[in-house]
Amino acid sequence: MAKPVTQFICSACGATHKKWSGRCEACGEWNCIAEEAPLSAGPGKAALGAAKGKRIGLSDLRTQETPPPRRTSGMAEFDRVLGGGLVPASATLVGGDPGIGKSTLLLQAAASFARAGAKVIYVSGEEATAQVRMRAQRLGLADSAVMLAAETNLRDILTTLEAEAPDLAIIDSIQTMWLDTVEAAPGSVSQVRASAHELTTFAKRRGVSVMLVGHVTKEGQIAGPRVVEHMVDTVLYFEGERGHQFRILRSVKNRFGPADEIGVFEMTGAGLAEVANPSALFLSDRDAPAPGAVVFAGMEGTRPVLVEIQALVAPSSLSQPRRAVVGWDSGRLSMILAVLEARAGISFAGLDVYLNIAGGLRISEPAADLAVAAALLSAREDTALAQDGVIFGELSLSGALRPVAQAENRLKEAAKLGFSTAIAPTGCKFGTAGGVKVQEMADLPRFVGEIFGAG
Repeated sequence: MAKPVTQFICSACGATHKKWSGRCEACGEWNCIAEEAPLSAGPGKAALGAAKGKRIGLSDLRTQETPPPRRTSGMAEFDRVLGGGLVPASATLVGGDPGIGKSTLLLQAAASFARAGAKVIYVSGEEATAQVRMRAQRLGLADSAVMLAAETNLRDILTTLEAEAPDLAIIDSIQTMWLDTVEAAPGSVSQVRASAHELTTFAKRRGVSVMLVGHVTKEGQIAGPRVVEHMVDTVLYFEGERGHQFRILRSVKNRFGPADEIGVFEMTGAGLAEVANPSALFLSDRDAPAPGAVVFAGMEGTRPVLVEIQALVAPSSLSQPRRAVVGWDSGRLSMILAVLEARAGISFAGLDVYLNIAGGLRISEPAADLAVAAALLSAREDTALAQDGVIFGELSLSGALRPVAQAENRLKEAAKLGFSTAIAPTGCKFGTAGGVKVQEMADLPRFVGEIFGAG
């Protein structure tokens, strides 16, 4: 049998290389490639055929299954992102930038679950128990019955969890865990993969809910192999800008509930406070109508969210004007500028363009295209739009406006916050529209002509 070949794996992206080099060709990171021992060879064909496995039970799609029970924490925003509460025997991965508040969020969640009657164990591989207690005292959680441990040896952690049999185990973080059966340094691809597999298997076998904290790379992805995200049941990202007090907990994968659901928190001196109505908070600082400011009626999962899109257009002294974006896709901004020039005859050549989503929220849905175009045109023409209106719609490369989903829920949220008018694509299902007067648009030239008197 051929001898297994030693592999060199990038700790940033998980790419495999035949030899060591200073820079990973897949992700471009420096000094991230490490040698790892090969996995042992599996059983041969003869051995596999001789030792037959047991027959597994089968069922069809008509089999009735009771929905999994859920344990709520009392933090409505946290439970909302989980799909209604924590499911037993589930594995959840929480990622976010350093210092964004992941440990604070999970410590508050652990205390809430403990106060609701759950047995919770919080294992920190980055801090001593005294540091965790100091944070708990600062957050007013010192009286919570959360059991603490500071350990990185996964064998000892699993032995303790087997003996204690908690309802919820929080591991902070998966990159610090060390498994003695894997010949690699803590934080390496092999260690992270093996540790996540052991913890997920333990959760399924013992019926314990496990939450893992994961560090992210500079690109915003959870560090380590992508297979970790496939192993777990739920993947949550904790987002936010350090300069803003808002924090967004976003579900990007959930086997027990809707994905792309968000929970909104506000960072205060006493920890993270829930925001029951994020639209009102994102729009709380709006003053008089200003050029370049447009309110977009968006959807985050099943929740309608209203947010202000701000644009600034100024003459550029550079041969290549600036295009700066915060909270939106820069490539999509370039597309909107190209469509405005090609289909509406409005050029932004020689002009710097700045686009910002107020409040630190990040928008990814195409329904924001029309609101972005309106903000850019408002800033370019130095004309303020009506303060009591919202805008949404997807813009195609041909200049046509495409209808978007859940238009009725968007308008009802707008009516709840006092907006009386809306601009939307023709063909949307508005329903009762919540009393909002809708101005329907078929294409971009008509929108530019009717709203800005050009085209």
